[in-house]
Amino acid sequence: MNIANNILKYYLRNVYFITGTAYAGKSTAVKMLAEKYGMICCGENFHSAVSDIIASPAWQPDIYYLNTLTDWKQFVMRSPEEYARWVDGVSKEAAEFEVAELISLPKDRKVIVDTNIPVGTLKEISDHRHVAVMLSPQSMSVERFFGRGDAEKQFLLKTIESCEDPDAVLENFRRGLALVNSREAYDGFAGSGFFTLIRDEDGRDAREEVCEKLARHFGLIG
Repeated sequence: MNIANNILKYYLRNVYFITGTAYAGKSTAVKMLAEKYGMICCGENFHSAVSDIIASPAWQPDIYYLNTLTDWKQFVMRSPEEYARWVDGVSKEAAEFEVAELISLPKDRKVIVDTNIPVGTLKEISDHRHVAVMLSPQSMSVERFFGRGDAEKQFLLKTIESCEDPDAVLENFRRGLALVNSREAYDGFAGSGFFTLIRDEDGRDAREEVCEKLARHFGLIG
């Protein structure tokens, strides 16, 4: 079954999407907007509760890939090119799960989403006032990847440290991150035509300022 984009756009009319590069502040912005304006919060990988269970090697091979691992060292030791290709594949496969999940949510409340849906797809199923792009420098997304305390990233770091040559594996993994967050990817977001915010590196706390700019763009405030 294929559902026409105009139908999807209608059913997603209460949904607001934030996309962009790593370490741009997307997750923080989504949580703040949800709390401040009473929106339903769909955080990063919100679809995984379903996709991790029902992903099929025939229909979602990249999501299903994690089920084929016998050792997580396989995951962190892949070539940078294969890692970047896999991330892109997961993003495309996850988009269908995201849309299905979002359609199932109540329509009497606004929904804010930290999404990985490709910008080309967002242009088809949403509109300018419902999408925002947040960007950060490539160096930030690569160098600070393991700086967060979330369990997933710390697990990967421990896996890397358990490898025979952890320094080489870490450098290999970072090259993959650099491909995922390449200049080409950055320019794709920046040139999408959507409302865009670029994270400053001045170290100041701009969360409230960013939240207000997003709220105005989304029409949550006048």
